[in-house]
Amino acid sequence: MHITADVAYWQAMSARASLPDLDTLPPQALRSLILAQHQALTVQAETIQAQDEELAGRQAEIERLQLLIAKLRRMQFGRRSEKREREIEQLELQLDELATAQAETPVAVSPVEATAAEVGSKPARRPLPPHLPRQKQTIALQETLCPACGGELKPLGEDVTEILEYVPAHFHVIEQVRPKLACARCDQIVQAPAPSRPIARGMAGPGLLAHVLVAKYCDHLPLYRQEDIYAREGVELTRATLADWVGGTSQLLAPLGEEIRRHVLGASKLHADDTPVPVLAPGLGKTKTGRLWTYVRDDRPASDTTPPAVWFAYSPDRKGEHPQAHLRPFTGTLQADAYAGFEAVYATGRVREAACWAHGRRKFYDLEVAHKSLIAHQALERIEALYAIEREIRGRPAEERRTIRQARARPLLESLRTWLQSCLPKLSQKSDTTAAAKYALSRWEALARYAEDGQLEIDNNAAERALRAVALGRKNYLFAGSDRGGESAATLYSLIGSAKLNGVDPEKYLREVLSRLPDHPINRIAELLPWNLAAPAAAPQPDAP
Repeated sequence: MHITADVAYWQAMSARASLPDLDTLPPQALRSLILAQHQALTVQAETIQAQDEELAGRQAEIERLQLLIAKLRRMQFGRRSEKREREIEQLELQLDELATAQAETPVAVSPVEATAAEVGSKPARRPLPPHLPRQKQTIALQETLCPACGGELKPLGEDVTEILEYVPAHFHVIEQVRPKLACARCDQIVQAPAPSRPIARGMAGPGLLAHVLVAKYCDHLPLYRQEDIYAREGVELTRATLADWVGGTSQLLAPLGEEIRRHVLGASKLHADDTPVPVLAPGLGKTKTGRLWTYVRDDRPASDTTPPAVWFAYSPDRKGEHPQAHLRPFTGTLQADAYAGFEAVYATGRVREAACWAHGRRKFYDLEVAHKSLIAHQALERIEALYAIEREIRGRPAEERRTIRQARARPLLESLRTWLQSCLPKLSQKSDTTAAAKYALSRWEALARYAEDGQLEIDNNAAERALRAVALGRKNYLFAGSDRGGESAATLYSLIGSAKLNGVDPEKYLREVLSRLPDHPINRIAELLPWNLAAPAAAPQPDAP
């Protein structure tokens, strides 16, 4: 007996409206009535279930769109940390203006009150650095006799006041004079050989070349802005000239960049990441997207004294073959994001994967920002407990770090994993919260690997810090002129970034390197690495996670 959903529904409604006397109904009629009501209830349950699934799907789509909008807004207006930095900058500007206005406002007080006010409000003056050059000015009395009695004045002592002054950077010309000498007997002319120059027949000295390079790749001043700055000093240096200097010095420095590559890839643990770089496509007048890859060797958080360094490599696209070629000589652990191109590197068996908790945390952070997800908030609190341990053990020896992680971080990791697994059945399979949890669970072995090895870090922030200079520069000079320009940028970013990691002033370092490199033996190029050329004043520790 087949009853359609509509018929069953109306039969059930009719039965509900006027239920017959069940005691007098024959068995067949009673059976039909029960079947009709059962069919109606089944249809109703199926309808409710379908509506619930549709509502859950719509809610998941709403959450997905909210998260997408939040991400797009962050891409448009900057990450939250960057916005916070801008807010701090605005507050600092307000503070500057208020302090300036206060200093400009005269206050009528007695000398005693003024002295007390100054003592109470002005910060204690710090002594000026002793390494600064001093220029002594003696301010002597013109009189030689006492103005009170006319007696002879004798030396009693002196007051010394230090005034901090600034002398603007300036150009100067070095005239290299090479006298010619003639032999009185045979008329042969002899002359001292011309000193080597960083760029053959170039007029730029090592200091100027270093300044141009650091201004572009460290201070993010494109060449056209430098051209304007130099013009204000009365020196006309066209962009074409500056570009020739940048290209020439990058070729000269290429062997040093290769030496940094060998040093970096000789580590047992590396941080890796990449970032897009717009590059002019030849003949099209448009840009294509190249990539700058960064590989960082920095074991200072594990109390290792090996000099840190960063090596940049350029590629015209993001194919996996590029990191595979870069990492062919490397054996050890690679800390990186979930980029699929690294999978072939791990498949060789030479390289172990250590995933990045900052990436896993970021997915929950986006959810918490987008729609105040309770699960995302709880996940962030659990991950923060792991980071608290890392802040405490930063700088300790690797074995001590491993021991503490095994005792304290390992139970937290297991608890977090169990909790994420328990959350999944309660969530829609289409929700972004589910995606965030599945991302962490699918990479769990790699995410938890840092707890087994004190040399590893909890995240890949070392590589992300190395890419900040590229991101800032990209905003200013927009694109590289060619693939060759991308390779030059990679070399210079490697040298400048490695100098900064070792606490060495990049401009002073490049000035010294460019002074020595033209006559330096190529088989002793390692002598010119930042940590070998000059002892760092105080190598900074990397930022806390």
